[in-house]
Amino acid sequence: MAKPAVAARSARSKSTPVAAKSTPKMKVVSSKKPGKLVAQPEKVEAQKPTLNLGKPELQQAAKKVAERKLPETPTQGQQLAEEELVTVWKTYKKTRDDNLRNILIEHHMPLVRMIAERVLQTLPKSIELDDLTSAGTFGLMDAINGFDLSRGIKFKTYCTTRIRGSILDELRSQDWVPRLVRLKAHKLERATRLLEGQLGRLPNQAELAKELGLTMEELQDHQNEASARTIFSLSEKWDDGDDDKEMEKIEILADKKCENPVETIQSRDALDTITRNLTKKERLIILMYYYEGLTMREIGEIMELTESRVCQIHSNVMARLKAQLDRVQLQTA
Repeated sequence: MAKPAVAARSARSKSTPVAAKSTPKMKVVSSKKPGKLVAQPEKVEAQKPTLNLGKPELQQAAKKVAERKLPETPTQGQQLAEEELVTVWKTYKKTRDDNLRNILIEHHMPLVRMIAERVLQTLPKSIELDDLTSAGTFGLMDAINGFDLSRGIKFKTYCTTRIRGSILDELRSQDWVPRLVRLKAHKLERATRLLEGQLGRLPNQAELAKELGLTMEELQDHQNEASARTIFSLSEKWDDGDDDKEMEKIEILADKKCENPVETIQSRDALDTITRNLTKKERLIILMYYYEGLTMREIGEIMELTESRVCQIHSNVMARLKAQLDRVQLQTA
């Protein structure tokens, strides 16, 4: 009789719908008493919540993680915030720590480079930007060491003058021309530009002396002092407007000791024209006397002639050539 009762209970349990989330799982165990079953709740382990992300969501999340960067420390070149900068300044003035000084130097290095680029625009192309930046860095270090926080001024205003002054001092130390000479040269150049703009032409000496308030003698002395010799580098690039072909100044420097090929060809053609109607003896005398630089006596020894005979032949040739040139001039006139 016990078996039908159990079956009826199981049938009713199957027909009754129960929510899976609210009903705990049950397991059937046998009790100590024979013929009796007891239902006990089954222990369920807590599972960690999982995100049900599709493929697009996973790609977007991975992209965000990849783009996320850790904040850099000030020593890695990151610009400091205003509060952090004030803290670093106060700590450095108390401790004089070199690491903090290096942080301040790296923070203000863009300012040094900007000032160096502005100064470079007024200098020749032989000056390198790195040299100016290096000189400006020394000025920045001096400004950091001498800056007083209690004055209440901005460090940028204070260090700009120090950086520019350090760059100019380095340039003056490399210039062998005295500063007074440079000032006179700049003064003359400014006056020349002003008068050229007003007159539309280059000014003369009298107009330039009147503009500068000098006499003619004083103006001449100023020009002589301002036109001091300057040292140029032959390895400097020559700016001819063509960026594709860079040339050095030494490549276009004229060699005055070298013969001009055009003049050489012209003199050779003139020699052929002059000596075309001469005999062999007359031709040799003209060549040895004018091109080899030999004397009449040396030519006579070579040709086994007396000096007077060589002089006579030379005079006859010159007279014929002169008459020939006179005829050519009359024909062209």
